[in-house]
Amino acid sequence: MRAWENARATVALACQRDGVHLLDDTVALQRLWWRRDQDGRLRAERIYHFEFTDNTGSARRLGRLVMLGWRVEELQMEGEDLIVP
Repeated sequence: MRAWENARATVALACQRDGVHLLDDTVALQRLWWRRDQDGRLRAERIYHFEFTDNTGSARRLGRLVMLGWRVEELQMEGEDLIVP
């Protein structure tokens, strides 16, 4: 549950920074599996999907967040460049 809360907070902050609205104020876990980190330790890799819209609310766009353990690996928002923290 803490990973989901961290993912939601990260996405909400990115949406606020870009001046868009996170729809339903939530992210959905799309996939969960195991992957090794840079040090060779086995970590849970989670992929979350979310939807957001601009201020007009006319078009829904998709986003994706990838976390390895507690670390954000990738944040991608449709129509935006790939964000890697």
